[in-house]
Amino acid sequence: MQFWKKLSHQQCKARIQQALQENVNFSNDASLGYPASKLDGKVFYDDAPFLKDAPTLQTYVANPNNIGCHTFGTSEKAFSGTQDVEREVLNVLAVDVFKLNENDFDGYIAPGGTEANIQALWVFRNYFFNEFNANLDEIAILASEDTHYSIPKGSNLLQVDWLSIPVDFNTREIQKDTLDSIIADAISKGKKYFMAVANMGTTMFGSVDNPDVYTEALEKHNAIYKLHIDGAYGGFVYPFSNKNSEINFNNPKISSITVDAHKMLQAPYGTGVFICRKGLIENVLTEEAEYVEGMDLTLCGSRSGANAVAVWMILFTHGPYGWYEKVSILQMRTQFLCEELDKLNISYFREPNMNIVTIHAESIPETIAEKYDLVPQQHNEHNKWYKIVLMDHVEIGHLTNFIDDLKLAINE
Repeated sequence: MQFWKKLSHQQCKARIQQALQENVNFSNDASLGYPASKLDGKVFYDDAPFLKDAPTLQTYVANPNNIGCHTFGTSEKAFSGTQDVEREVLNVLAVDVFKLNENDFDGYIAPGGTEANIQALWVFRNYFFNEFNANLDEIAILASEDTHYSIPKGSNLLQVDWLSIPVDFNTREIQKDTLDSIIADAISKGKKYFMAVANMGTTMFGSVDNPDVYTEALEKHNAIYKLHIDGAYGGFVYPFSNKNSEINFNNPKISSITVDAHKMLQAPYGTGVFICRKGLIENVLTEEAEYVEGMDLTLCGSRSGANAVAVWMILFTHGPYGWYEKVSILQMRTQFLCEELDKLNISYFREPNMNIVTIHAESIPETIAEKYDLVPQQHNEHNKWYKIVLMDHVEIGHLTNFIDDLKLAINE
């Protein structure tokens, strides 16, 4: 690991205090031009004694705005300290986790995986505009039927067609022959440029797409394309549970990756990450943002620097080996659940390196689904699956209670 290491609480606290000192201090500085301030002092007390030992909460009260993209050009000098923290987070993820070289990437901490996925589509669409003079009706998105709803949302916003690719009901694998025919049909109707989205852990099943399925099919038809990896759920699991994973930037055909820190990493909600190779993000430069120092290359514009601090604190508190250990424990709990379901001859889907177990709905009585807050694939009478996500708070005791109730229901 080049950037990721385990630090003590005192080291973490000192690093964040240094960052805040490098930011503008709205409590003391005569900063007249910014349409911003610290959080309302009548509600959020910046002199509360517990804040001195809580770096992330200190940052929330200080209210830094990490507007812009801090891997490209200059940035707003008033918040240089928390911008540096964000760059340190991006170095850990882009270089140490996803195998890019230092300074070979751009990216930012977005307000969630939905924006990060749409950012990728926006970048690719404009890349096709700028490099090939493409028309909107010549561009299409390829993503499986299990893909996250952010992809059809991005399709709607960007006015680019989404071609949904069917998957096998039991294996959740992309149907290769159908993909091939969909691409061929799209090309025959005038599509020339494709944005492929491969999942590293779908939201409902935790299934992992093989990116080569997309690239091989597209290259067979001599299509021009860009490939994005949606690792919003699996990005903090799969690279650690599967040491042989090739879903990273060592694959030269992968252009961008999304991960979510507010899922497995347990950062506050509204914390996604977008990372792409150099030479792409400038396609979404908003030139009209003239009052912003540097260049605004993000969809959201203003965003909290506290989210970057929260991710930094989690990463450097655990360190890489601590994180491997945490993921390993969740994998063992997932395996325990699967073994218990096997004993009951209950059918389910589980990607071997993920911590989601999705059970056939006919095996789960509604009373049990409600008691344990199982999430259905569809909130109607046509639902076919319920999922269990083995998050940090889900312990063996919870699982044994669930299995005992399930056994009782089966016997009845």
